[in-house]
Amino acid sequence: MKNLKIASAQFENKSGDKNYNLSVIENLCRKASVEGCDVISFHECSITGYTFARSLSKEQMLDLAELIPSGESILKLIEIAKNYNIVILAGLFEKDKNNNLFKAYVCVDKNGLVAKYRKLHPFINPYLTAGDSYCIFEIKGWKCGILICYDNNIIENVRATKLLGADIIFMPHVTMCTPSTRPGAGFVSPQLWENRETDPTSLRLEFDGMKGRDWLMKWLPARAYDNAIYAIFSNPIGMDDDQLKNGCSMIIDPFGDILAECRTFDDSFATAVLTPEKCIQAGGHRYIKARRPELYKDIIGQDHKSEQNVVWLNPDAGE
Repeated sequence: MKNLKIASAQFENKSGDKNYNLSVIENLCRKASVEGCDVISFHECSITGYTFARSLSKEQMLDLAELIPSGESILKLIEIAKNYNIVILAGLFEKDKNNNLFKAYVCVDKNGLVAKYRKLHPFINPYLTAGDSYCIFEIKGWKCGILICYDNNIIENVRATKLLGADIIFMPHVTMCTPSTRPGAGFVSPQLWENRETDPTSLRLEFDGMKGRDWLMKWLPARAYDNAIYAIFSNPIGMDDDQLKNGCSMIIDPFGDILAECRTFDDSFATAVLTPEKCIQAGGHRYIKARRPELYKDIIGQDHKSEQNVVWLNPDAGE
């Protein structure tokens, strides 16, 4: 494998406005291409918007969702990838020919659809169907996987994706700055966003504190470290419907170190060069080799009734 230059983006999406969101995606893809990036990744439902879907009927969801790969948004992504010779990962709501609905995330390049993943633990809307499989694909010789938002909080998903061969896991999110039973959690006032130019300090303190980044740092680097993977975290900045999100899209290496992070309030991206040697040098590689699955395969694989189908009802489920 050769070195790979990746961009992880953040932007303020508009709810239901696919044309606008795709225009921002195109602009950031153009800029990333100029900077020599091979790949750029965007947040969960970056094409459609996310939080506003909590109030949509099934008919409205079906109008918003698209078939993959024949939908207009996918065709537009492929066009952008071709124009700027860059691999693009982005998210949207998907429907199939039987009107089942999914939370999807796709990878496209100049030749077409490379991979499609359906969120394993969806919520936000009761009409979403859970995905039933992991996703492994290649980008320029690198084995990659995708896990959307809450999927990454279930640690077995990250380990399973690694064991299937992934050295890079794309982790698109719409997260942080929501209420929770966790101490220090809560919404961040939209007023601070409106005043971000005159009072950036107050907004940054909220974004970086326990409502936001401090919580993320409790677990996200550990996913990369334990599994010797590159974690590509993408998250929106600004208002998503009536909720403020704090961005901080970042790239974390197999040592759990942050290589690059978005630290502005703008539509932007952070870039880093991924080197294959780290995947072998990192401690997580040795830990995986040292596993003794005969001790715990029956424990981990024992029958269990998942409560994921009611998670969407819980306002604290974002964490």
